[in-house]
Amino acid sequence: MPEDLRTAILRLREAASPLEPDAEARRSLGKQALDHALAYLEQVETASTNRPWSEVFSQHLEPEFAEQGRDPARVLDYVAECVDRPGFATTSPRFMAYIPGGGLFHSALGDLLAAASNKYSGFASASPGAVRIENACTQWLASVIGYPETAAGTLTSGGSIANLTAVVAAREARDPDGGGAVYTTRFAHYCIEKALHIAGRGRSPRRQIETDASHRMSVAALEEALEADVRNGIRPWLVVASGGTVDTGAIDPLPEIAELCRKYGAWFHVDGAYGGLFALCDEGRELLQGIDQADSVALDPHKTLFLPYGTGAALVRDGRHLTEAFSATAHYISPLGESEVGPSPADLSPELTRHFRAMRLWLPLQIAGVAAFRAAQSEKLALARYFHQRLSEIDGFDPGPAPDLSVVAFRYVPEGGDADEFTERLLKHLQQEGRVMMSGTRIDGTYYIRCAILCFRTHVEHVDQAIDAIVEGVKTLNG
Repeated sequence: MPEDLRTAILRLREAASPLEPDAEARRSLGKQALDHALAYLEQVETASTNRPWSEVFSQHLEPEFAEQGRDPARVLDYVAECVDRPGFATTSPRFMAYIPGGGLFHSALGDLLAAASNKYSGFASASPGAVRIENACTQWLASVIGYPETAAGTLTSGGSIANLTAVVAAREARDPDGGGAVYTTRFAHYCIEKALHIAGRGRSPRRQIETDASHRMSVAALEEALEADVRNGIRPWLVVASGGTVDTGAIDPLPEIAELCRKYGAWFHVDGAYGGLFALCDEGRELLQGIDQADSVALDPHKTLFLPYGTGAALVRDGRHLTEAFSATAHYISPLGESEVGPSPADLSPELTRHFRAMRLWLPLQIAGVAAFRAAQSEKLALARYFHQRLSEIDGFDPGPAPDLSVVAFRYVPEGGDADEFTERLLKHLQQEGRVMMSGTRIDGTYYIRCAILCFRTHVEHVDQAIDAIVEGVKTLNG
């Protein structure tokens, strides 16, 4: 080898050396990063639930991407001021705006371990340990909703991809040539529409099924639509029910829908991204009876199991349908040998390259134990009932329907003036004040504030604080 080439290679190696800090530098950097994370968590209890977006620009890195590395302390200070502070504090016990999980610390450690080892969890032959853990996690999730051992599942980035995965499996199993009809209610999450479009079924015959007074799918209306399609020569394909709607947490009558799907040969899918995993606790299992009869279920552990964003799951009752929909291979990724750790996740999912996301679920289950999750879920359901009960006792409030799960949709009805306009102003006041974070929605044209209680840090004192903020907000707006 020419000496000048060897010298050039060594020079490049030296220039690239910041990419691989030595043991002492790793310990120092690791301590700074951990101290940063711990400092953030220590202020979660009292921090504002919403800070101005303008704080993103309170500091500037010039240039944004420098040729030479910066002092880690300077970089972490930027993250604290311009990333951690602005916007919504989804880790706050008073964040009740959407359907948060809070982000377990155990899961953050799991992500660190997964990223440090960088195990490729797509194929069993490449990382049998990582694949075994993912398969163990999906089988445990399947057992939570009552699926048999023949079920299979895959971890996804969230409910959108979980629903897409299920729709593709349903397409391959029951509608390979198209033409089958789809049945949803107006409360179906909009990711279902996206999934149908991506799966090439955006133009399928669509039937919007009416709901009852509690915003649950009407079984009679569903049967009428199914019967009409069969009578007119249109094949029922996919019925999408909800295991907890976004607006109110309503659960569709799953056993009755399952029976109709069997009768008419339709694939029964439950979007349980929000509520499905409440089946872990006794109260939730009672509410979700029939979910085990679905052909497929979408779940979001980053909601009901309190994990960080980016953790969903698609489960199929007959696991063969996942394999038939997604299994593929190429010569360069042929398995290196037989494995006893179960199927490769790449054969059950659209993803080939995939993060070892199972560690963020597996580690907290190991360290905290299943009973702690079960108790936290029961507490959140009870807190929603408590919130609804307290609000119903205060003059001027329409507390909305009693919650099925942990979402309460309520409004304030003033003695004079427009209730929708006042309720919307009340929400804006709460959001700007930052004591408690909630969100709004319209149901059949009527404006409601949504209180979604699902952060593992949220306890009765935080619900009391939310009630106080709401009542004081009304007084402020009334002058």
